[in-house]
Amino acid sequence: MPLMGSLYVGTSGLQTSQNALNTTGHNITNADTVGYVRQQTMLGDRQYNTISIDATSIANKQLGLGVEYSQIRQVRDVFLDQTYREENGRLGMYSTFYNATEEVETLLGELDGASFQDSISELWTAVQELAKDPGSSVTQGLLMQRAYTFMTDAQAVYDGLCSYQDNVNRDIKDMVEQINEYGAKIRELNDQIRKIETAGIEKANDLKDARNQLLDELSGMANIDYYDDAMGNVLVKIEGHMFVTPDRVNEIGLQIDETTTFYDVFWKDDARFYVNEAGDTIYESKTAPVFDLTQELSPVLDTDIGELKALIITRGDHRANFTDMENTYDENGEVIATDKENYAKISNSVIMTAQAEFDKLVHAVVTSINGALEQAFQKGDGNYMSDGNGNALQIFQRSTADPDQAENLSDDETLFTTANLIINQELMQTPGKLGFKRPDDSIDYETAELLKEAFEKAEYTLNPETTNGMNIPSFYSSLVAHVANDGAVFKSIRDNEQITVDSTESARQQIVGVSTDEELSNMIRFQNAYNASSRYINVVSQMLEHLLTSLG
Repeated sequence: MPLMGSLYVGTSGLQTSQNALNTTGHNITNADTVGYVRQQTMLGDRQYNTISIDATSIANKQLGLGVEYSQIRQVRDVFLDQTYREENGRLGMYSTFYNATEEVETLLGELDGASFQDSISELWTAVQELAKDPGSSVTQGLLMQRAYTFMTDAQAVYDGLCSYQDNVNRDIKDMVEQINEYGAKIRELNDQIRKIETAGIEKANDLKDARNQLLDELSGMANIDYYDDAMGNVLVKIEGHMFVTPDRVNEIGLQIDETTTFYDVFWKDDARFYVNEAGDTIYESKTAPVFDLTQELSPVLDTDIGELKALIITRGDHRANFTDMENTYDENGEVIATDKENYAKISNSVIMTAQAEFDKLVHAVVTSINGALEQAFQKGDGNYMSDGNGNALQIFQRSTADPDQAENLSDDETLFTTANLIINQELMQTPGKLGFKRPDDSIDYETAELLKEAFEKAEYTLNPETTNGMNIPSFYSSLVAHVANDGAVFKSIRDNEQITVDSTESARQQIVGVSTDEELSNMIRFQNAYNASSRYINVVSQMLEHLLTSLG
């Protein structure tokens, strides 16, 4: 090879070693960067010059033109990526469920020491004391005080559940906006990567790292599928619906339900819509829901993936009360939905289940106490245990209904629900109006005993799925146990998923992670190669100088 040509061989070594050192330095710099994938330097031979061709020899006579920097490649395990993202989605769902059970337990007072059980116990004690001496103004006053405390504490718990439901609703809005933002970033990165790699000269590895990190984040929020198209775009589906396409992002829409004030989550591109007189586009969100919430949550069906779905399930679709665990009747009194069917609609929601079961407890206490007074009124002369208007005396009243109006399951305003309760102010101011004295001035031990029996009789069930009867004092304990058991199940699944996610990520990092020790070894190797190329060029240069000056 001519000496001038040898200079180019040495120069190729310098350039290649310098590029390799740059790549190694880039790896070391980003060793702690989340989502960064180690870049590997691939070296190759440059083109060979053929001097002669000899068919009888083993190889032709050729001269190499040096080394070239073939490519910077990333190595990822597709299987580990898919496993991580699927299990990360399950982790998101069951973490949300477990966090919800913890919050409900806190609201019920089971984690901070101020338990609602105290209010029930104090009311039960007041009923027992009344049964001993119904005619005493002290026991009557104690009953009213404990009834008022019970009602206010119950409403505080129920309001807390509703506030938490509203917080989850806001979390849904924030997460939908985050998902849409991630979708827009993925599409933007698709465009940038395609522009860089179209010529086939460069690799947009850092941009691909950012895109893969977005997919990792997105996988925890929703059940995603993704694939590369022929142009190098990553296309993403959420719940089987196209989300990121080559030319657009099909955003998830949000619309407030006017009845519940909760956000409906829907696909904008599939939903029916109309334009109102003001020129605003109004979507019919129910026509294109993102999630099919009628499906059973199952790892086999892959229906238990994604934090957003978990938030929607946890929140539910309305404020629940005891009627969500009762039969539904049509106008003719025929059952159109059984209590079990209605309960099945809310049973996946931690919040709605707690609301319904808690309201059932309150309803049982309220109607039992008022029912005992109603029986005394019915047996009397029309004045005994009367409110003075021809109706039975009630300790608990409804804020939106007349005292003589019967409960109607289809009309919430007539129900003795937690949110609809008020205390009888007249009895609060003058507890002695309870009397417990018959027209003949005899003490009414019978009604006081009825109140006591109402608490003691084991005829209540927590929900339609339970068959064992319980009394009122044990009802609340069963409610708390139900929440705690659900929490224990969710915690167990969450912990197992966390182990799976961590082990999968550890396996991924063994492939894509940066080892600083290995990179430092590479740096020394490429630095030595650089120095060798430099010395080679010096030798060729000295040879040229000798030829030109001494042999000129």
